[in-house]
Amino acid sequence: MELISMLAILALTAGLCLIPTKKTAVPAGITVVSGIAVLGLATHVALTVSGGSEVVAIRNWLACDSFGALILLLVSYVGLGTSIFSWGHMRGSDDTLSLIRLRRYYSLYNLFLLAMLAVPMFAQISLVWIALEFTTLTSVFLVSFEKTPEAFEAAWKYAVLTTMGAILALFGILLLYWGMHLAGGEIFTWEGLSAVMPKIPPELLKAGFILILIGFGSKAGMAPLHSWLPDAYSQAPVPICILLSFVETATIPYVIFRLWPGFVGPVGATTGAWLVIFGLLSAGVAALLLIQVKDFKRLFAFSTIEHHGIILVAAGLGGAAAGYSAAYQIMTHIITKSFCFFAVGAALLVVEGRQIASVRGLVRSFPLAGVSLLLGALAVSGAPPFAVFLSEFSVLKAGLSNGQYLVVGLLVLFVGISFCAIMFHNSHMVFGQPERAEAPPAVPLSYLASLCITALPMVLLWIYMPGALNNLLRLAGATLGR
Repeated sequence: MELISMLAILALTAGLCLIPTKKTAVPAGITVVSGIAVLGLATHVALTVSGGSEVVAIRNWLACDSFGALILLLVSYVGLGTSIFSWGHMRGSDDTLSLIRLRRYYSLYNLFLLAMLAVPMFAQISLVWIALEFTTLTSVFLVSFEKTPEAFEAAWKYAVLTTMGAILALFGILLLYWGMHLAGGEIFTWEGLSAVMPKIPPELLKAGFILILIGFGSKAGMAPLHSWLPDAYSQAPVPICILLSFVETATIPYVIFRLWPGFVGPVGATTGAWLVIFGLLSAGVAALLLIQVKDFKRLFAFSTIEHHGIILVAAGLGGAAAGYSAAYQIMTHIITKSFCFFAVGAALLVVEGRQIASVRGLVRSFPLAGVSLLLGALAVSGAPPFAVFLSEFSVLKAGLSNGQYLVVGLLVLFVGISFCAIMFHNSHMVFGQPERAEAPPAVPLSYLASLCITALPMVLLWIYMPGALNNLLRLAGATLGR
């Protein structure tokens, strides 16, 4: 019942947010309360699954295993943080138009979360594709929320390119459906497809794998299909940037990785090589783009591409250790990237525009934003003592254990370039003499709460990993490392 309840709560919340009201706090408060409830249910599901069992609401339709529970837990945790941040970030004026837009924002926001939660819950692969497309449909309106020409252009590019990718992925899924029936399968679920994959003609599997990888890869901003991503990040509201980052580095990789173990046996080791190649390409392209970036929201957009590449490499290496490191990297990245964007949101309270060159001395003019940006940059670029350092180290360790020395060497090179680029740009914004000497602005309590919610696991996971969470990561990694 937990799975059904989570979907029902978010659907109800999306509807309630559209009720006319003159209080801007009403849709924000309803969304936060909903987020707390969903997080509680997701935590219960994760604890149940970490013990080795599966949560099934409707057999062959709605179920959740270890990998799905990890994604559910992360979606609900990040969703609560972004809903709290939205309370202060999306405050509108008291005129009717602003209130209408605010209610639409929260309704679309909750529908976006609902679609993200549905992906790891659905057992039917066709429904998973529909849920992924629903994330695109809702997020397109959120990317264009500011209604500027630049926002509309970014939303249009996002919609066109990701929809083309979705069509390619759909063709790949239809090939798998055809192959399943040729092999005598009946139910098009993750389990049903995995059971008959060894009997499906290898030609259909290869074609399906390539179409799905390229199609969903374009939706995830995988290089060289990433051109929509920096534009969308630069124009979307800060909370939506975080949710987009989650879709790219958690939700879509979840779908690809659920299919990948079934490809390995019948198709051969080339499937892992494809993941490694595209992963290294994404990490390398992102590293070069980070050097010349001018916009600090785009800075973290390119960082997302880099981490998406690291996750693909980890999964492509194969084995239980590499699978664990991929799941670990998904978790640490999305928590850390959320903190980074919350810090960006705090910086936008005091800076005009998003140009890195125009921002100086944040640590003097606005210490909260300056220190938060510095910590976020260190954490997301893989410096100790933050959790991303441990997850990236586990990826490198898994690669060395598998004898993939060239892959590890290239990954270290790209991560090193990204680290230097991120810290160079960040130090320009944080240190130095500010152009204007002004008193720091009042910081909404929602900003402080969101920063604390994400900072705690970002640091504490370096020191201590709860046993239940470690079991969940281990079981999720075993799913990838089969």
